[in-house]
Amino acid sequence: MSTNQETKNQEVLGQDLGPLSDNERLKRESNFLRGTITQDLQDPLTGGFTADNFQLIRFHGMYQQDDRDIRAERTKQKLEPLHNVMLRARMPGGIIQPQQWLAIDKFATEHTLYGSIRLTTRQTFQFHGVLKPKIKLMHQTLNQIGIDSIATAGDVNRNVLCTSNPVESELHQEAYEWAKKISEHLLPKTRAYAEIWLDGEKLETTDEEPILGSNYLPRKFKTTVVIPPHNDIDVHANDLNFVAIAEAGKLIGFNVLVGGGLAMTHGDTSTYPRRADDFGFIPLEKTLDVAAAVVSTQRDWGNRSNRKNAKTKYTLDRVGIDVFKSEVEKRAGVNFADSRPYEFTSRGDRIGWVEGIDGKFHLTLFIENGRLLDYPGKPLKTGVAEIAKIHQGDFRMTANQNLIVAGVTAEQKEQIELIARAHGLMDDGVSEQRKNSMACVSFPTCPLAMAEAERFLPAFVTDVEGILEKHQLGKDENIILRVTGCPNGCGRAMLAEIGLVGKAPGRYNLHLGGNRAGTRIPKMYKENITEQQILAEIDQLVARWAKERNEGEYFGDFVIRSGIIEEVVVSKRDFYA
Repeated sequence: MSTNQETKNQEVLGQDLGPLSDNERLKRESNFLRGTITQDLQDPLTGGFTADNFQLIRFHGMYQQDDRDIRAERTKQKLEPLHNVMLRARMPGGIIQPQQWLAIDKFATEHTLYGSIRLTTRQTFQFHGVLKPKIKLMHQTLNQIGIDSIATAGDVNRNVLCTSNPVESELHQEAYEWAKKISEHLLPKTRAYAEIWLDGEKLETTDEEPILGSNYLPRKFKTTVVIPPHNDIDVHANDLNFVAIAEAGKLIGFNVLVGGGLAMTHGDTSTYPRRADDFGFIPLEKTLDVAAAVVSTQRDWGNRSNRKNAKTKYTLDRVGIDVFKSEVEKRAGVNFADSRPYEFTSRGDRIGWVEGIDGKFHLTLFIENGRLLDYPGKPLKTGVAEIAKIHQGDFRMTANQNLIVAGVTAEQKEQIELIARAHGLMDDGVSEQRKNSMACVSFPTCPLAMAEAERFLPAFVTDVEGILEKHQLGKDENIILRVTGCPNGCGRAMLAEIGLVGKAPGRYNLHLGGNRAGTRIPKMYKENITEQQILAEIDQLVARWAKERNEGEYFGDFVIRSGIIEEVVVSKRDFYA
């Protein structure tokens, strides 16, 4: 199948998927993602982007948003919504240098509506609230410090995640280098980003996209590199995962997992969360070939008619896992070997200090919801900037919305801890429950939000802490708890022991039964219920867990063993059964 086959028809393996969606027209007519973005930037009559450009800026790492808290009031005043953009940076593996951090801190303070830096589940940072006159300045500021936002949104391979594991420094460095190589290999080749945002020279276009294709991918695509036993990037939330296999501390290859994804649509049973399938082992030298082969197979076979069924997980289920795997082998020129044994035993971040095998120290700071801002009595954002001014190592953003101050010498350890504690970045009173709870952004900026998430989580966790204490569970006891404001999966609630998925203002679907390793999808237990109803359900469930569990049994395992909820083994079949 040719690289532009997707622009011609939707017949795959004899299956007619119907007419192409309008997004396919949009991409085809975009002149390799340029559209008329430049003209929109010069339009003073609106703070937003019009027509196709509203979608095209996503390929450049931005989403158009507005402040939904004030939308109604602005409508009364006959004003358009307060349009602005959210930018998500491309930071493979989440590593950022102190000088880079100081530059993004300065931009957030001086040029965004909210003044914050948001650490995200995609192991990078986001700016929220950038008005149109500041957008080019934002891209040029990032470019000056060696950062861009190319392909962090849109129908492309997005920011490549890598286990945040500075302790085994040599192995982590190898894995991180592969994350960077994969990211660069799968990037769009169009010069549109440099032309529009960096005032690059405009030439007669001869753009080619040998991997992504002229119409790019059918839908977003997510890739990770993970080092067992830590599943801190949640492999089953991603289309393509490289599980590091090491011998004697050296990386020798990867097990390849394909087809994970968590997004769904309320009321549409053709959509569902799905675990990734293990295709087998490959040697290191075939890594980029396999990455390109998986992407190009999804490019050619993915559903371009129905975007709700366009992700890789649906392609695998439609054409068959063995058929998809065989095509990848053919395109990559490789035969997958049997998977090498590995096990995931944890996925949270190890908050506090750890010492690496190189004798350096690493401090993981718990950042609730990933929001770095100066709060009364807790100037978190200033604290990180103060650390950046003296830190001689690097920072590592985690996929759990936390921040690692990595590579600290013994001489600087005490000084950095003093700064962290003085600014509220270290708090010995933070419970294990709070450390293992997470939410997406949701209101007021996300246009897809149906219910609160980030603003809802802190007080809700306090209530859950009270329930655990009420039933005399120890301070180390916790439940992996996640909240998303809609079913699109950004907060990864569909890999939690308790997952709340926003349904309407103040109402959520309650899902139970994920596990600690992040290898099991939870199942809906109660639909469309209020916060108080959820807390009442959790109270009853925790009471049973405290009394009836086996020795050391986690909450997600207990609710399945006890028959409270059925286990999801095969995603679509069991999820809706």
